[in-house]
Amino acid sequence: MAKHAMRSVGGTAWASLACTRSQLRLDLNLGCGQNFRWKETGDGHWTGVMGGRVWTLTQTDDRLWYHVYNNKDGHKEEDNRKRKACGSAQQLNKSEKRRKVNMKEEENDEPVTVTVKKEGEEEMLVDYFQLNVNLEELYREWGLADPHFKHISNIFTGIRMLRQNPTECLFSFICTSNNHISRIQGMVDNLCRSLGMPLCELDGTTYYDFPSLSALADDKVEALLRDLGFGYRARFLQQSAKHILEKHGPDWLQGLRSTPYLQARDALRSLPGVGLKVADCACLMSLDKADAVPVDTHVWQIAKRDYKCAAGSAQKTLTDKVYRDIGDFFRQLWGPYAGWAQSVLFCADLKKFQKLKEMPSVKLEDDKKASPPIKKAKLKMKNKKLNKIEKPRSVCHKKAKLAPQDK
Repeated sequence: MAKHAMRSVGGTAWASLACTRSQLRLDLNLGCGQNFRWKETGDGHWTGVMGGRVWTLTQTDDRLWYHVYNNKDGHKEEDNRKRKACGSAQQLNKSEKRRKVNMKEEENDEPVTVTVKKEGEEEMLVDYFQLNVNLEELYREWGLADPHFKHISNIFTGIRMLRQNPTECLFSFICTSNNHISRIQGMVDNLCRSLGMPLCELDGTTYYDFPSLSALADDKVEALLRDLGFGYRARFLQQSAKHILEKHGPDWLQGLRSTPYLQARDALRSLPGVGLKVADCACLMSLDKADAVPVDTHVWQIAKRDYKCAAGSAQKTLTDKVYRDIGDFFRQLWGPYAGWAQSVLFCADLKKFQKLKEMPSVKLEDDKKASPPIKKAKLKMKNKKLNKIEKPRSVCHKKAKLAPQDK
């Protein structure tokens, strides 16, 4: 039986690219809910599906390492998608282009690693993690504009936006309505297991590709998903897929990447089950809208608690107006990459990462000193400095519970 790759075990084919932890932290990016398909399958090793392939990723201080498994069943017809994937996930496909294999021994007495680099895989990783964006420079700019961000960013480094497949991103976030992370992960797994094509099997776990729009739009899907516990979300998933195919065509979501942010958000809101929050998540995490700021009650509390933002302070519910006011507040504060900056604060507020704040090497300043009340007029981003950075193609991050308008 094929096993999940571990770089500490010699003999497995790995490749790597230069990438410091200040530019990318796998544990924070893959564990904060931007995407629901990555799982830690070994110490510091994350396995998930990206681009129709199964990957295991890990990192050292200055390199991002990756292993891509062979999909023996990756090109079967869709009506055979439920057939169990066969063959070793680590067997090299003889029909692939010839690979250059180098034996390399790492320093510090690490085991010998077989380095295999296939054309196109590195480019996929660079695109997925948007490594063309200089995150350290963005952190510096945000820190100059925002003392509270500077305080937090000393601990939570390397948080960037993923650039996900638009179909996977949108339909995954439709599942987040009134939900929590672990249950969302289970729903997305069931969605892929029921409607997606099998890719490979590792340690008894079969990995599946995300379902196509045509598979999601089938008239039998709603009943199937209700039986799996999706509740009212089952209808939203099936009807949104059907609406896209009938009204716009299969390439419509991809085409929204070239559409202005507000226009793209309004277009997504025409779909069943897609409110402001879900639309902004899709815009930020898959449609290259770096200034999209997803807001839920959690982010609303961050705005009030840490920034003394007065938007909706007298209200108990997050209305559309309050939602837009908070988004505008953060866009004015952080500038064109506001959605990226917001994801850092969101991640820093998650309970699962609070232990990072207790590390002995980290000395937190008193919140009152580190985070004085923010005056928006004095905290506008210096856009001319940001112009030195290549504008990224953006993606988004999750919030476990959604506002009423996303139900």
